[in-house]
Amino acid sequence: MGLTFKAIALSDRGLIRDGNEDAAIISSALVAVADGMGGHAAGEVASKLAITKLQASHEQSLLAAADEINDEIAAQQSDDKALSGMGTTLTALAMIDDEIQLLHIGDSRCYKYSKGKLTQFSYDHTVMQELIDQGRLSPDEVSSHPQRSLLTQALMGNPGISPLTISIPANKDDTFLLCSDGLTTVLSDSEIAAIVKKSDFAEIPAQLISATKAKGAPDNVTVIWVEVSDSPDSYMELLGAARG
Repeated sequence: MGLTFKAIALSDRGLIRDGNEDAAIISSALVAVADGMGGHAAGEVASKLAITKLQASHEQSLLAAADEINDEIAAQQSDDKALSGMGTTLTALAMIDDEIQLLHIGDSRCYKYSKGKLTQFSYDHTVMQELIDQGRLSPDEVSSHPQRSLLTQALMGNPGISPLTISIPANKDDTFLLCSDGLTTVLSDSEIAAIVKKSDFAEIPAQLISATKAKGAPDNVTVIWVEVSDSPDSYMELLGAARG
């Protein structure tokens, strides 16, 4: 029997934004979150496009799917000038032949959770992360920096994208957290881990979003909690902008 994902997720517009530009999918073989950007609902268009195209093609190649999404964003921008500047992050895990494959571009995140600790599995494609890597900024300085959300990579229809791809063996009971930056710009990794540690499986997304709202929730926030399982059950749920 092959391994699958047992996942639960919530997507919320937060307390400030008028709409939800996050989109997400959970299923037995694919989980993903996309955080759209662009005015006049263009962010919703981009994040929905990312999730629906990924859903249709992830079994072939996650990297090829990212290229297709990027090309389609470029095509839609060319056809409709109102969509100029739209784009999206994308962070996805796929279960393929009992291997977990990560595709990531942008600043949504994937963590592995083990023994009460979160380990970031993705890499932030941000100016801030580059400055940290260069030793010009400490992680503690990021939260108050005016350019903390400035991306260096995203799916925006531009050539030369370099998504992160990683494959690791899947092990039953491994657990992962995927989220948009509406969570991680408000709660620290240690705060997230503390909430996860004290919460039951089914409560984790709701508890994390509740904690985000208690601190103002200035952005859309999407949380996916994933456990590797040997259950044969098949399911699929779309969230946020992907539902429309």
